[in-house]
Amino acid sequence: MTPPEDVFRIVSLPEWAEAQAEGAYHGADHDRRDGFLHLSARNQVAGTLERHYAGKTGLLVLTIAVARLPSPLRWEPSRDDKLFPHLYDSLPVAAVTAVTGAEQWQG
Repeated sequence: MTPPEDVFRIVSLPEWAEAQAEGAYHGADHDRRDGFLHLSARNQVAGTLERHYAGKTGLLVLTIAVARLPSPLRWEPSRDDKLFPHLYDSLPVAAVTAVTGAEQWQG
């Protein structure tokens, strides 16, 4: 598998505002519990939204340049035993190349 240039993270508007103020995103409760930031490949975003964020509003999808991450991604089994990118570090705001509304990603 050729590593993608970009991966994606779903965040709420307040989470993104806090990350911008601090210069980095440190994760939601489930990330801190698991010890890493849950990310998605492009083809996984819609499924992640459907499974974990159904009915929630005010969501954003961050496009993250893998080359700008402070540490390597780990591709580990998750939903349906598929490999998902995990970041065992904080996400610098400078690694985010685009921010779009989640509704643009939903089927």
